[in-house]
Amino acid sequence: MSIRVVHVASGREWRGGQRQVWFTARALGHIPDIEQVVVTSRGSQLARRLVQASIPVQTPGWTMGLDPRALWATLSVCRRSDILHAHDSHAVIMAGLAARLQGCQFVATRRTAFPLSRPGFWNRADRVIAISDAVGQMLRASGLPADRITVIRSGIDLAALHALQRIDPRTLLGLRPDVLIAVAVGALDRHKGQDIVIAAAAEARARLPNLHWILAGEGDRRPALESQIQSLGLGEYVHLLGHFTDAEALIGGCDVMVATPLQEGLGTSILDAMALGVPVVAAEIGGIPELVSGGAGLLVPPRSPADLANAVVRILTQGDECRAMVRLAAERVTDFTDVRMAEALASVYRSMQKEVGGP
Repeated sequence: MSIRVVHVASGREWRGGQRQVWFTARALGHIPDIEQVVVTSRGSQLARRLVQASIPVQTPGWTMGLDPRALWATLSVCRRSDILHAHDSHAVIMAGLAARLQGCQFVATRRTAFPLSRPGFWNRADRVIAISDAVGQMLRASGLPADRITVIRSGIDLAALHALQRIDPRTLLGLRPDVLIAVAVGALDRHKGQDIVIAAAAEARARLPNLHWILAGEGDRRPALESQIQSLGLGEYVHLLGHFTDAEALIGGCDVMVATPLQEGLGTSILDAMALGVPVVAAEIGGIPELVSGGAGLLVPPRSPADLANAVVRILTQGDECRAMVRLAAERVTDFTDVRMAEALASVYRSMQKEVGGP
């Protein structure tokens, strides 16, 4: 007997969470007993990619977080026997209301390690999927019952990454071929810590004068970051690229990836770098150590530009250590695939069906 899942994802942006919904739906589509439809915002990149992958989609005009059109669209496609799966905070409210009205079972995925200020519908979910042990610990600390929390780590499409046509940022920016490139990927908001990256660029400048830094992403912190770059005299060496749809291809053309968030559920762009053979320097925070501890990357204290600069210089000047790190990362990342993630989710769905008297 098949299990029908209605995914709900607000999807107005294209960030790590939306990419994970895309990976999840595609991989679940290869599991015979899973039937699915995705409710997401009209005209979004997530909707377009799902259509291209032949995943059934409902696309209401979801232009604000709590848009009644999204609730109506969710109610119109779900049946009592379905499982509703919410993939972000706005979707949790929509799917939670729909589940209550239709009598459906309800799953919610939590992707950030920030505490729940208002448990609300998170507390009413039959299962909450945490994308890392760190997120699971946060959920328990926020009062959610441990027996309703399941850790299923995010996954990536390794085959697609290995076949990727990489983008050389030196060509993109008109830089010399011998220039070294450090890249950070993420929205320009206060939680991603790009100011730490820029401060680290200033710290490393004297030791590696041919090192350039790229920040790929857009957000409301851009003016402040531009001001910081200019005040430190780094206008020639730190490049704000804005939103970059092919971020994985960009990462693949760089020499090192840096990640300095103030909090992070897991960090799938780090997984991309690991799969692409790009060494990683990242803050020891949230779920990041679950990816790169034990030598698969370099962990640095949070909010420490000096430690970040030292680690980047170390990676770019210690060839043997860097190569060993890249080899270990390539082995580690095979545990973080979209296929494994989908199989674990399917197992959760099946256990929920059995709990309500299914076969």
